[in-house]
Amino acid sequence: MVLEDQRFIHEDLERLEQGIADRVAEEPRNIRERLARDHQIAGFLDRIEEQSKRLQDIYKDAEGLRAQEIQSISTGDAFEEFYKRLDEIKDFHKRYPNEPVENLERAYKRRHPGEGESFAPEIDSMFTGEEAYGQFLDLIQLHEDYLNIPGVKRLTYIQYIDQFDAFTPPQLPIKRTAKVSDRYFKYVGDLSSYLEGFLKRVRPLENLPKLFASYDQEFDKLWAAQEVPGWGAEAAMTESVGPKTEGTGEGIWCADCEKEFKNENVYKNHLTGKKHIKAAEAKKANGNATPNGASLAGAIKDSSLKSLKERAVAEREHRVRCLTKTLQSEREATRVNVERKQGMTERERQMEIEALMADTELSSGAFGREEESDEEGEDRIYNPLKLPLAWDGKPIPYWLYKLHGLGVEYPCEICGNFVYMGRRAFDKHFSEARHIYGLKCLGITQQTNLFREIVRIEDAMRLWEKLEQERKKEKESKDNVVQMEDAEGNVMPERIYYDLQKQGIL
Repeated sequence: MVLEDQRFIHEDLERLEQGIADRVAEEPRNIRERLARDHQIAGFLDRIEEQSKRLQDIYKDAEGLRAQEIQSISTGDAFEEFYKRLDEIKDFHKRYPNEPVENLERAYKRRHPGEGESFAPEIDSMFTGEEAYGQFLDLIQLHEDYLNIPGVKRLTYIQYIDQFDAFTPPQLPIKRTAKVSDRYFKYVGDLSSYLEGFLKRVRPLENLPKLFASYDQEFDKLWAAQEVPGWGAEAAMTESVGPKTEGTGEGIWCADCEKEFKNENVYKNHLTGKKHIKAAEAKKANGNATPNGASLAGAIKDSSLKSLKERAVAEREHRVRCLTKTLQSEREATRVNVERKQGMTERERQMEIEALMADTELSSGAFGREEESDEEGEDRIYNPLKLPLAWDGKPIPYWLYKLHGLGVEYPCEICGNFVYMGRRAFDKHFSEARHIYGLKCLGITQQTNLFREIVRIEDAMRLWEKLEQERKKEKESKDNVVQMEDAEGNVMPERIYYDLQKQGIL
């Protein structure tokens, strides 16, 4: 029934649009839910495109079935046509009694984690543990493939992340002729495929086919103008000359043997060797030989085949460079994450994995079921925000946490860079044993109440020196109040007078 199919497609399109609107209206709680939502919307958009093409074909009515069905309904006896179609429906259900009825309203309805989300398992299996739901790149296997390429430099994983998109010297010291090898061709292809697949998984709602087409157009222009990095006319010239590309430029290059010598004496001795003489004669013979028709045709065929392979390698390198620019933020985040993990202990890495697994279980609805018994609740307390525990052993409410400012950190250098959470704990710690002991270690033993709100050692020492100077001045002023006079009429402070008298001078 063409008209029924037409009506069903229209309803399906409206349900799909409503399903997309419901998902866009809700803000996802974490990156996992955002990816699940985006992939759901991308699936809905693909179905809209597919159904729209079917609907367009129905309206075109190339075979005339729609017009024939409309004519049969609009002419003749209406009840006869009605009962005829009713008999067809009854006959169909007799033959297929267990045929399920598709409920479009339920199919595209937004389901909560407790009800089970159909796309969530796909998100869990879509990314590796290193990728962390699309936050970081996982280039470990590609790094190993890179190290197995002959002639490359040995790079650490962090160094590889910084320059995996650099395919020209000095980052990649490989000759142009060596890039045509099968191993390098496969490596560049795998790298390009991974970055392209990663971009599709992370950004499912972007117009990626248009983006990839722009990469191809840009490459065609650069290749036609011979401006592709490492593959232009200048690169080919330096490749044929040799010393600038193969050598480092610091030593002496031997074009016959394609080898560089750091020492001039070693190079001179090499010129009289059998290997050099043999290589020079072979190169001279190849250069002076006059090819016949068959060899010339073979040479042209080989050169065209080599040119096609060079173009394929250059295209993959260009694709990697463009994809890396698009994924620049993920690349920088990957480098920071690798450096952070290298500074962590094994226990800290295990704790981080457990926290990530707990967060994944929560977002997938594992904790969205009915409340369990009190004993099981005491064994496992859900505290994703790492809130302080109250007197009953459960996290305090989040509004109370914000009210007391417990999320604000107050470090104290005197206490050994200890961090106090919240203003209340920070004000209280000045009278606690930890802070007083820190002051004593600095030599501050008196008037510690004057050092409130001072957390830096430099500020505390400066204030202590100032207080000591004031005490000395005050003591000297007290000593200079009483004046004494000796037998000769000399006036002096009382303290000095008694000191001289004890020494027998007066």
